[in-house]
Amino acid sequence: MLPVLLVAGALGANLAFLGLGWTFGYPDVLADPPDLVLAAAHRPVVLLLFGLLAVSAALLAPIAVLLGRTARGHGRAIAVVGTAAAAVQVVGLLRWPLVVPFLGPADVDTFATLNTVLGTVVGETLGYAGTAAFTVLVVRAFPGRVTTPLGLVSAALVACGVLVPLHVPGADLANFAGYVAWSAWLVALAVTRRAAPGRRTRHSRRRAAQRDSSLRLDMRSLRSTAAAWVSTVRPEIDSRVPISLYV
Repeated sequence: MLPVLLVAGALGANLAFLGLGWTFGYPDVLADPPDLVLAAAHRPVVLLLFGLLAVSAALLAPIAVLLGRTARGHGRAIAVVGTAAAAVQVVGLLRWPLVVPFLGPADVDTFATLNTVLGTVVGETLGYAGTAAFTVLVVRAFPGRVTTPLGLVSAALVACGVLVPLHVPGADLANFAGYVAWSAWLVALAVTRRAAPGRRTRHSRRRAAQRDSSLRLDMRSLRSTAAAWVSTVRPEIDSRVPISLYV
């Protein structure tokens, strides 16, 4: 289940993002005047793609819970931080399919406020920080030759997104590259997690075989001891003169 969720989250988010870029000019369109953005956002395909993006972001919650259950350390932190990161992103994204359809030309100020509060502050800034923190926690709990460097690099680049509202040069491009790398990290993590049960099964079988071998050695040693006792003690018993009360 976990590998499927990891791949689905990466695939769904990238398909939705590419679709929004093609049909809506997202995310650059957000720099346009709010009235133009609002008018373009009413198209059904745009609302549907934002819904897909929100569902993909929501998958981070069950992913975090499942990873937290199997983590050697930081399990609770992984579950909590990952679920929180999913929640803030979903809240920020759902404003498009759930609220925007009910806003008209007279609600441009409301739309701009929603973009600032639910979009920039909640969905983006908190979402970027939570995603980066979640990734670092997972990397520490599940180290790997590929997933560790890829996860750390993607986390650092995704975290650059918190600098976008401050208009730091290159922050938006670094954030975009970070999410591309993060998607690749999700897929790599899915591959390693899919292989993990097989390794655990082989390890369990090896331990069971070792226990069986040790038990067989113990039984052989016990039989050898019993045979030595019989060969040594019984002749002595048989050679003794019987004792009778009537002699």
